[in-house]
Amino acid sequence: MTADELLIRLEENVRSLLSERETLRQELALLRDANDRQRQELIRTHEELASLQRQYKQLQTAHALAGNEEGREQAKRQLSRLIRMVDTAIEQMNSETLSDSAL
Repeated sequence: MTADELLIRLEENVRSLLSERETLRQELALLRDANDRQRQELIRTHEELASLQRQYKQLQTAHALAGNEEGREQAKRQLSRLIRMVDTAIEQMNSETLSDSAL
């Protein structure tokens, strides 16, 4: 093989590699877009799940209040737990406010 033939073959290989590189770049861009769409869908699904779980808890509480004595006791316990959580949060906010105002 002569030097000119080798040079021509090298140029063809370089063109082929550049073409393949461009194809791979385009494919990567498409995959990234698909990944972003899937990530957004996953976020929406998690948000929907959280919302449905909250609704389920609310329905359980409402059902318990309307149901038998055992259900009422369970609802009272749930409400008491929520009230304690809110009270704790209020106490923490008040103590943070006091410590911030002392600075």
